[in-house]
Amino acid sequence: MDYRVLLDDAMETARRSPERGRVADYIPALAQADPTAFGMAIATVDGEVFGAGDWRHPFSIQSVSKLFTLALALAEGGDGLWSGVGREPSGNPFNSLVQLETEQGIPRNPFINAGALIVTDRLLKLTGDAVGAVRGFLRAESGNPEVGVDDSVASSEARHGHRNAAMAHFMASYGNLRNPVDSVLAHYYAHCAITASCRDLALAGLFLARHGIRADGSRLLSRSEAKRINAVLLTCGTYDAAGEFAYRVGLPGKSGVGGGILAVLPGRGTVCVWSPGLDAAGNSVLGVAALDALTTATGWSVF
Repeated sequence: MDYRVLLDDAMETARRSPERGRVADYIPALAQADPTAFGMAIATVDGEVFGAGDWRHPFSIQSVSKLFTLALALAEGGDGLWSGVGREPSGNPFNSLVQLETEQGIPRNPFINAGALIVTDRLLKLTGDAVGAVRGFLRAESGNPEVGVDDSVASSEARHGHRNAAMAHFMASYGNLRNPVDSVLAHYYAHCAITASCRDLALAGLFLARHGIRADGSRLLSRSEAKRINAVLLTCGTYDAAGEFAYRVGLPGKSGVGGGILAVLPGRGTVCVWSPGLDAAGNSVLGVAALDALTTATGWSVF
């Protein structure tokens, strides 16, 4: 199978879509992203990686980082994590405060902002350095020591993160944070501001395609834990458009407002796509279209 041809064809199909979306501008540093950028990479379970377009160009991974914080928090602390965060789709925007009060400070899932703050808090408690744990994991799995935090993006998020701060303080009022709010927010903004390429993320996500096994052959998660993360990715990984993503793409995936989407093909590999133009839910328009084209052409799906 010629993966490069598959990627080229998927991207060409996506480019024929009349929709392009809009670059995220509620975080000023993200508004500077090139709206024409478009890249895609496939990594196989044996570590081969193939790409097309801007697949080696680093970008702000934003909420794609939440996949890695969740995996590391589960690996370090086990299922006790789930006492503070649920596993159900939210049906609301990723930064909504609506459900927190009615559900007594327990976020619906680990991929909306409130849930990711809880996971970051637990990883910080377990490791003492949540962002360092995520950055180190991405560097090790991708083999790229240049993966790091863009401080200007982290600072921009912190200056405009009033809603995230409100959610963190609200959850703290229910006793659902173990660390000071300011520390949790700093680590959250920093891991969201990590920059990596489609190549890097595709390689870093392979542990889920390998059922919990890292690049060096060690086990990060049990097979059951990896299965469960993939399940939550499928139902919650693309915000309140998870049903549409499952319908069109048919793979577990995590998106970010930087324009990246990392999708998992259990037992086969991973696919990462990046294009900064977003739809109303915060997912890359061309990214979803390219993944749709790829899975339609190949029949790759968990269904």
